[in-house]
Amino acid sequence: MKSVIVGTAGHIDHGKTALVKALTGIDADRLEEEKRRGITIDIGFAHLELPAHSGETLRLGFVDVPGHEKFVRNMLAGVGGIDLVLLVIAADESIKPQTREHFDICRLLAVRRGITILTKSDAVDAETLDVVRLEVEEFLRGSFLDPNRAGGGASGSNESAVQQSAVSTQHSAFSIQPSAISQQPPSDLGEATNPRDSPIIAVSSLTGAGLPELKQALAKVAAEVPAKDSTALTRLPIDRVFTMKGFGTVVTGTLVAGTIRKEDELEVFPVGKRVRVRGVQVHGESADHAVAGERTALNLAGVTVDELARGMMLAPPETFRSTKRIDVSLSLLRSAKPLRDRARVHLHAYTSETIAEVALYGEKVVKPGESAYAQLRLAEWALLLPGDRFIVRQFSPVITIGGGVVLDASPLPRSMKSKGYFLKLLNGGTPGQILEGRLARRSYEGLTVLQMVAETGWPPATIRPYLADSIRKGQILGFAERYLHAVLVQGLKAAIVDCVEAFHKKNPLVAGISKEELRETVAAPPDVLEATLSLLSKERKVEAAADLVHLPGRGVVMKDEEAESKKIIEQAFSSAGLQAPALYNVLAGLKLDKTRAQKIVTLLLRDKVLVKVSEELVFHQSALAELRKQLAAYKTKATVAGVAKIDVGKFKELTGVSRKYAIPLLEYLDRERVTRRVGDERVIL
Repeated sequence: MKSVIVGTAGHIDHGKTALVKALTGIDADRLEEEKRRGITIDIGFAHLELPAHSGETLRLGFVDVPGHEKFVRNMLAGVGGIDLVLLVIAADESIKPQTREHFDICRLLAVRRGITILTKSDAVDAETLDVVRLEVEEFLRGSFLDPNRAGGGASGSNESAVQQSAVSTQHSAFSIQPSAISQQPPSDLGEATNPRDSPIIAVSSLTGAGLPELKQALAKVAAEVPAKDSTALTRLPIDRVFTMKGFGTVVTGTLVAGTIRKEDELEVFPVGKRVRVRGVQVHGESADHAVAGERTALNLAGVTVDELARGMMLAPPETFRSTKRIDVSLSLLRSAKPLRDRARVHLHAYTSETIAEVALYGEKVVKPGESAYAQLRLAEWALLLPGDRFIVRQFSPVITIGGGVVLDASPLPRSMKSKGYFLKLLNGGTPGQILEGRLARRSYEGLTVLQMVAETGWPPATIRPYLADSIRKGQILGFAERYLHAVLVQGLKAAIVDCVEAFHKKNPLVAGISKEELRETVAAPPDVLEATLSLLSKERKVEAAADLVHLPGRGVVMKDEEAESKKIIEQAFSSAGLQAPALYNVLAGLKLDKTRAQKIVTLLLRDKVLVKVSEELVFHQSALAELRKQLAAYKTKATVAGVAKIDVGKFKELTGVSRKYAIPLLEYLDRERVTRRVGDERVIL
């Protein structure tokens, strides 16, 4: 059974609620105040099943919205997830202010299908009805509800241009040719890309005239609505929160993507609260699950009514991230005033509302009827994803001035030049190009699949085929769980080789650069550095031994005086045994400068020819090896009841060294687990 969400739109007292009741038998006005005042204040809901011409049953969920200008914010909370609109215009009043504002909102939200309904047809004569019809046709001309455009797309459609625009690409880090980029995004006052049928139907909710024709038209238009993706990642914007006796906390909303089942665990965004689904209702009936496109009520465990509110979103846990900044394509209505950089607006997206600051990219002002790229900086956290539509209303007085589409909900600081290229890519690129662009901007950090899910909103099953295709083409490289743009990997490889070469040139007496120093220099994560070093090793461009990286075949390069000094240092310590000389005295006798001499000592220490026992004492490794033999022989002779002990005095007697050497040597032997201190003695292990 296909589910379609139908929203009403139109001026106050034009008969929207009465029409919904005439169609479904359900009064969508649920509040006592609404019934007392005779006007709709908040969104209401109803449902209807209709047979499609194909024989399929259509399940229509109606979202009835208030028409009064004071309640437009409530209207916006209801229309974010609709598939088609019923634009309601009273035949005895024709087009009114909220007719225009509601219609603009539907266009800005990219609603592409609908029916225009002339209600209260029984209140006017045939001639008046014909005049109103002509007025409405003129009002709708060129829009997705234009009845004279049925059967094909309109020439010059802005939305069509957006969808059909080709993004010129090449194998570069950003995969876009700058010549193909316009800093101005296409206008987003979307019209129908391929409207099938947008009739104008006169009805009377009082007499029932026109209702059969309306139901037939509804079935036809609803059948053309593309089904929402029930396999996508779940998102349910919350529009109502209440307590039901015997059940507890209940929320309702239009399921815009995915599937929700009993016992599913979900996360409440933006607060991060975990909840469990105890029960599911679809259009007022208990169900095992709800799928995208259905009006849904959920009985939730693990949360109270006070912790939830309209505007929050339910989604899979640990999948998405809330945001306070979104990069968008923003379009201004022709009726709006110019919108200046840093202006504050009211932002509406699905059921949420917040204040946002508009930071324009490359512009100081957006003129009426024009579009621009911008960053919206939100006053409150929200869960928004690329492709989500939004409405902006003037800060004061509060009127609808524009809207647009989210391009990036994980924006990074960038210059306007590169930002413009990237946003153009997000606005018209293929999925593969978009993934490449997102990887390119992350530099050597790259992205994991889970991070790509959070950035794009696409499930892993959608992302992986595009990744595999780009990997096959050599445009993306995978490092374990992390993926990088191939051009950046090539750049990293070149940077590593250059860094190693520069290190050798500057440090001829050092065998190679440490991995940690190399990582800090090229600014790459440890796992990416290791994977890239592995690639370079296979290409025989560098070699990695333990913690050092060097060029193939490259070792320490010494001049004659340096090689001679190395021999002098080694001989000085080798001949001294445990009576090691002071290092500074040895170095003072060399012909080398202090810096080069110290590098030779570092080399000897690294190769473990010399061993640093304390800050002041350095010994030749042969002397320490001989000391171990002496202790082993002493242990054989001095073992009592399986234990051999030695104190400082006996150690001095055994080795012939003074206390100056004995204490540091014993502490060294403790660290090396040759001995273990017990009181004033050492147990020889």
